[in-house]
Amino acid sequence: MILLNPSDSQYKRMMETPIPRLITSLSIPTVISSLITVIYNTADTYFVSQIDKSASAAVGVVFSIMSIIQALGFGLGVGAGSLISRKLGAKDNNAANVYASSAFAASVLVGTIIAVFGLSFLKPILVFLGCTDLMLPHAIPYARFILIAAPLNCATFVLNTTLRSEGMSLLSMIGITTGGVLNMILDPILINGFDMGTGGAAIATMISQTVSFTILFVIFLAGKSIVKINFKSVSRRFADYKAIVTTGIPTIFRQGLASVASAALNIQAIEYGEEATGAAITIANKVYMLARNIIIGLGQGFQPAAGYNYGAGNKKRTWECFTFSVKVGTAICLVFASFSAIFAEQIMWFFSDDAEVVTIGTETLYFLCICIPFMAFSTYVNQLYQGLGFKAVATLLASCRQGIFFLPTVLLLPFTLDRIGVQAAQPIADMCTFFFSIPFIIHFYKKYITERNFSND
Repeated sequence: MILLNPSDSQYKRMMETPIPRLITSLSIPTVISSLITVIYNTADTYFVSQIDKSASAAVGVVFSIMSIIQALGFGLGVGAGSLISRKLGAKDNNAANVYASSAFAASVLVGTIIAVFGLSFLKPILVFLGCTDLMLPHAIPYARFILIAAPLNCATFVLNTTLRSEGMSLLSMIGITTGGVLNMILDPILINGFDMGTGGAAIATMISQTVSFTILFVIFLAGKSIVKINFKSVSRRFADYKAIVTTGIPTIFRQGLASVASAALNIQAIEYGEEATGAAITIANKVYMLARNIIIGLGQGFQPAAGYNYGAGNKKRTWECFTFSVKVGTAICLVFASFSAIFAEQIMWFFSDDAEVVTIGTETLYFLCICIPFMAFSTYVNQLYQGLGFKAVATLLASCRQGIFFLPTVLLLPFTLDRIGVQAAQPIADMCTFFFSIPFIIHFYKKYITERNFSND
């Protein structure tokens, strides 16, 4: 009996396991991680909303800063992860080690720069993002601790994505889930028990991120991963960092535009009062993000499977990875949208006891439910192009949802529809993104699946 080393065993698993079983095994841990992330973010919203409306609105504004941190950290992680999975599929483990180590080092540096700059100009940044005088006392302590944790947060994204890219999604889940559960435990203790307000929510998040980072880093130090992160493997070549960044650009655009979109939404919604900004639209979007994070979690399981098989030249299995994920993701979205539409008002009452907030939030949630069933398809078309290294198309698709379609909609629609224009902006942008994605997947199928050509040049 021949014993395979962990790298060969994982390669065999990624190349030979039936696609439904492979995607499911890779996705369950990533979906759980995504759910835990959104649940503890929602927990922040829930406990902070018990303080007052200004506190809830402040958290919505600071989300723009968090999105920037996530954009850069996750962009570096996904960029390296796409390269890693393809290199592992091609059995080039040394190159995979270089990309992982280099992305980790870059993430710590980028997170430190964000923290220093953000802390130096904290108040002006918050005012620019739409904070009112009533929000600032809540937003400043919340943002301060989020920025302090930025270096570790960025690095955590890289460690987490590296594990997922090699098919070790269960190990990645352990780190993220442990931190998330801890955050949910600490939220009520620090916010209410120690009467620390929004600062307590941020400290809880900072502690949980530190714990997640520590667990994930120990996994690498203990040699539990296939890919190795060490100082010797950190690249001195500009080309390696260029490859990581350009491959991760779609994620940076997608997440970065989420920050811009959040700021634009806050600025537009503030015209209709803080209730619309922080307590209604923000809460409704948090619920919507629960569905989106499930879909992204499933996609994070789909991408390494597609990347491995693409790197090995198996186009049939690469396409099967995509089609299976779309079917499962769309089914999940249909169930979620139906449930959210039926219980929209009850969901809003759970977060707020203000009748006006509930009314506005319920309307917003109805709009969002219309576009949720179409979310999986457009998300996975984007992730397919990015995961296989088609940088230009992936960047274009990533820019659609909260950039190309959302920004003009949220800035112009309120002129004719008032508050309804703000509430309907994201659903309209999501539907436009869905239709825009269709010709790209048709092109991909015709060029890279039905024809012999299977390169990403």
